[in-house]
Amino acid sequence: MGGQLAGSPPRVVWVEVFLLWHVRHARNLDGSVEHGGPDGDGDDLKILGVYSTERGARERIEHARNTPGFAEEPDCFLIDTYVVDRDQWAEGFTTVLPDRT
Repeated sequence: MGGQLAGSPPRVVWVEVFLLWHVRHARNLDGSVEHGGPDGDGDDLKILGVYSTERGARERIEHARNTPGFAEEPDCFLIDTYVVDRDQWAEGFTTVLPDRT
């Protein structure tokens, strides 16, 4: 049952998924867009979906590029590949507050 021989090590299967994000960049007071800022302050990051194939994520991009909001920044999609059941952030973190003196 299960296709594994008694005493054999467990078979590890890595499952990759593709997360599709869209970034709507912060706007300046004059309405212009800031692309590529170092910290992304004011950017609106949305996850459009999680796909089993990169092709599926790319097909979703093509559809989204023609919809309101996404069409304003049609080249601001990101695809991240993740392995399921693997830690992505294995260490702690610290918060650095701005100097307000």
